[in-house]
Amino acid sequence: MEVVKVLHMNGGKGDTSYANNSLVQQKVISMTKPITEDAITQLYCSTLPKSLVIADLGCSSGPNTLFVVSDLIKVVNQLRQKLRHQSPEYQVFLNDLPGNDFNTIFKSLPSFQKKMSSQLGAGAGPCFFAGVPGSFYGRLFQSKTLHFVHSSYSLQWLSKVPEQLESNKGNIYMARTSPPSVLRAYHAQFQQDFSMFLKCRAEELVLSGRMVLTLLGRRSEDPSSKECCYIWELLALVLNEMVSEGFIDEEKMDSFNIPQYTPSPSEVKSEVLKEGSFSIACLEVSEVNWNIYSNDGGYNVAQCMRAVAEPLLVSHFGEAIIEEVFSRYREILSDRISKENTRFVNVIVSLIKKE
Repeated sequence: MEVVKVLHMNGGKGDTSYANNSLVQQKVISMTKPITEDAITQLYCSTLPKSLVIADLGCSSGPNTLFVVSDLIKVVNQLRQKLRHQSPEYQVFLNDLPGNDFNTIFKSLPSFQKKMSSQLGAGAGPCFFAGVPGSFYGRLFQSKTLHFVHSSYSLQWLSKVPEQLESNKGNIYMARTSPPSVLRAYHAQFQQDFSMFLKCRAEELVLSGRMVLTLLGRRSEDPSSKECCYIWELLALVLNEMVSEGFIDEEKMDSFNIPQYTPSPSEVKSEVLKEGSFSIACLEVSEVNWNIYSNDGGYNVAQCMRAVAEPLLVSHFGEAIIEEVFSRYREILSDRISKENTRFVNVIVSLIKKE
């Protein structure tokens, strides 16, 4: 699986699109707001830039794409009014992999800019937008040009499926039945990717530049713990059932693994300290229910997961099985959500580029 080509959320605005199935991600962004607002406040007050450059990495498409950006600009606008300063100009870079639905974002920009202009009022500086397709595990911007980097629910995705996962038969991710070698391979890939991410951003950020990163993670030090792997284990149950019924080839199933790693706070901290370019202003953990809707939990969580995982499944198994997979997944999720306390764990880290 070539992750750069295959990994993207479902585009458009249809029933299975990410735009219509990303309320969990929006809730997480809202929960992180105090940390993000504190970071942009500290940045603006200490540097007072004439032009403020913001990058949102792993921006996807839909309402969440511009949700953070609008909030950051509003905070800076209030600050500059309070301090009686001239408004900076804003440059916003929206980054994701090339398969992302950038067209939907671009089509929404005129109405967004009109709305922002009326909300900010007279005296607010202009805001310029640019899409930046490419992997954030490499350089994306010129040296020392960024002031603020934001990324939410993106950095748990790896640059590639770890190597040597042949022994992970019957699983599609780290699981309780995965051999230790599989867990080590996933962790090693995360270390390699996250340290490369930090190294690249260290070159692109100005001195004292800020980053706020939110990753899907876990509290436990066990990488196969239920709190981070259960949602994929339930999908594996569906796929294994369909293997036993002849819908899916067993070899296909055994060669499919999700390119993701959900780190603990200590693993995130360890990589930041090891790379050495950033100091940690804040490191927190939060939780959000799988189902944040009031009605049919199984349907909503299955739709949310489909918006995220469908492109990966289609590229490996083809389109023919997709409806059946998510119909069965919905049933299993409904059953588990009604009986168990099912939650996603988030690891949030706020970083400052060292001088």
